[in-house]
Amino acid sequence: MTKSLFAIYGAYGHTGRLVASELLARDEELLLVGRDAEALRALADELDAGERVQTRTASVDDTAALREVMIAADVLIQCAGPFAVTGAPLATAAAEAGCHYVDHALEPHHVKRVFDTAQATAERTGAVMIPSLSFYGGLGDFLAGAVSDGIAGIERIVVAYAVNGWRLTTGAKNTATHLFAETERLTFSEGALRAGYVEPRNAVFPFPPPLGPRPMIAPFPSSEVVTVPRHVPVRNIDLMLSTSAFEAKEAFESEHIGAAERAATDFTIAVQAMWEGGSAAGQLAGHDLWRAGALASVEAAVRIAEGRGPAKTGVLAPGEAFSAEPFLRDLERRGAFTLTLRRGEG
Repeated sequence: MTKSLFAIYGAYGHTGRLVASELLARDEELLLVGRDAEALRALADELDAGERVQTRTASVDDTAALREVMIAADVLIQCAGPFAVTGAPLATAAAEAGCHYVDHALEPHHVKRVFDTAQATAERTGAVMIPSLSFYGGLGDFLAGAVSDGIAGIERIVVAYAVNGWRLTTGAKNTATHLFAETERLTFSEGALRAGYVEPRNAVFPFPPPLGPRPMIAPFPSSEVVTVPRHVPVRNIDLMLSTSAFEAKEAFESEHIGAAERAATDFTIAVQAMWEGGSAAGQLAGHDLWRAGALASVEAAVRIAEGRGPAKTGVLAPGEAFSAEPFLRDLERRGAFTLTLRRGEG
């Protein structure tokens, strides 16, 4: 049986390296892709996996090179942000070539654009495309699905991220700068996705002990507003991020720190689902948000390559492509986090 080939775009970035290492640990074959040939060769040498690792140079504006990558690979994991810049060319190339696609975006406009522009093409070519399968966005989407499983008529879902010790890469810094400067925010309220200016507000979210209540930035511009309503019957979605994520000046001055220091994050993702007469909740708690995101994308990509992916093709939300709680339980067994669910009170 021929082994699948996994392409990683942005392979020599921090997330790309984590994805590559995890795929090699699962005995997979890799195609490292990016615009810097020297950096690709250096990473291949560092991984020291012989013929299991190939490299190919392709910039996001080289349509022919991207097409060659998508034809060669079975699955692409897109790790190079900001996705407002890199997202569309790679998603388009994957859809047109019928290459399965997973990305690490949190930007809601990019995620919506993939659904809007690639759906018909991906269905025709047989590609499964899952944008925003990472720490921000993807894990919140899965947790919302797990908390809400089997519940109809949900009035409100709150997804809250508490992060301490976050050290942004260059791509993450550029993404954060872009997102918080946006004036045309996507929100989901009264059963509809809306675009327009939203006044930022301070909020407090009651995380379960031992974390407790935390001051939050709201709304947090993440992709759950696009993905969660595709598989959860909800009228309103609120997204929040703890102010502690950006309190330390080192958060924005950490492009060149080592991998061990960057891994020193603590996180909790909590979801509350509320409906008339009842509520449910859940949380993911762990360390190293970068590894958690990499594990999520690799788990999805491997399942798709092995024929354990969704029954339908096209662009799908994470929780639409895979059953939410079993997917999270598999990540929990791999040490990504601890999952706690509390369903159906009231």
